[in-house]
Amino acid sequence: MRIHLTNVFVDDQETALRFYTDVLGFAKKHDVPLGADRWLTVVSPEDPEGTELLLEPSGHPAVGPYRAALVADGIPAASFAVDDVRAEFERLRALGVRFTQEPVEMGTVTTAVLDDTCGNLVQIVHSK
Repeated sequence: MRIHLTNVFVDDQETALRFYTDVLGFAKKHDVPLGADRWLTVVSPEDPEGTELLLEPSGHPAVGPYRAALVADGIPAASFAVDDVRAEFERLRALGVRFTQEPVEMGTVTTAVLDDTCGNLVQIVHSK
């Protein structure tokens, strides 16, 4: 068994697609119209057949309070592995990405947390 698909709820799918592809560097995998919304997924360009991230519309009534509580408590909705957290932090900050947590070393891991501009906090992490 392996993870095939996971999701983040987003306020605007087009804005999310631009952020996750143009800024974070993911590649669009699926873009299927579903009424007013889309089945919109991205993948790592390093693993195009790997786990997909669904940029899911946040219209369900439970999503708003759920995401607000996570953001208020500083809890990321997703975590992405990178080779060098500090270098990725500098690259993303130069692109205007807002971080809620600068790089922090915690034992064998280094993490940083950013705002995805779509209602979520996202963690980048490197394990030694």
